[in-house]
Amino acid sequence: MPILTLKFKDSAIDDFLLQKGVSLTIGRRKNNDVVIDNLAVSGHHAKIDSVGEGFVLIDLQSKNGSFVNEKGVNTHWLKDGDVISIGKHSLGFNYTADEEEPDAGCDRLEKTMIMDTAQYRTMVDKSKQDAPQSLFDHDASDASGGLLFLNGGRGKIELSRKITKIGKDPASDIVIKGILVGQTSVIISKRSNGYYISYVGGFSKPKINDKSIKHSRILNDLDVIDIGPAKLQFHDLSHNNTGILKVDPEAGQSQPQVG
Repeated sequence: MPILTLKFKDSAIDDFLLQKGVSLTIGRRKNNDVVIDNLAVSGHHAKIDSVGEGFVLIDLQSKNGSFVNEKGVNTHWLKDGDVISIGKHSLGFNYTADEEEPDAGCDRLEKTMIMDTAQYRTMVDKSKQDAPQSLFDHDASDASGGLLFLNGGRGKIELSRKITKIGKDPASDIVIKGILVGQTSVIISKRSNGYYISYVGGFSKPKINDKSIKHSRILNDLDVIDIGPAKLQFHDLSHNNTGILKVDPEAGQSQPQVG
């Protein structure tokens, strides 16, 4: 398994072993796996998620952004030797010498939205001027959303987790079967201003309102998501008091909440 090395300038601070099936959170708050006590770092800044055989970095709409090899990213499949920059700290991502890097970061999966560093920082600065400060460093707990199966399943699922994985992998939060469906087809990220959906993998590209997902984008109320044989509708529950079904973490299936 790869090792993440936290550094400040050229001094190594700590090493973190990444594990298959386990996510690792990065941020200023003490409840993160990697705590970076620096004001340039958001409370919950970024996350490294285990997806299939590889690992993907996901920026949690941080205040100052996340960078890989000096390029601003929203999501990025990590490769051996990548350097993640968060604030004034860096995190080196490296596989051990006796370990072969899996072929999880192939071009088909690397649909990463990468911008020039200067352009990205300009956009971040503009966003901070145009929006309330709380929008950029705020718990995601105020967002509330759910999915309703229209086809290929039944029931409603509350999106209560920061990251919800959807695919045919039995370990997914929402399991959708299909030959062309990816082990993890999409990731839905819960952020302070709503839910963002990102395409991860699979020959069957998911769609929103009949348009293929090309980049990470925010979900709007009543958006219809097609993933293989399944059709789901997103509901903004902050304006909806309808009862919801919970996800069973053991089975990855929607289970009714009684009461």
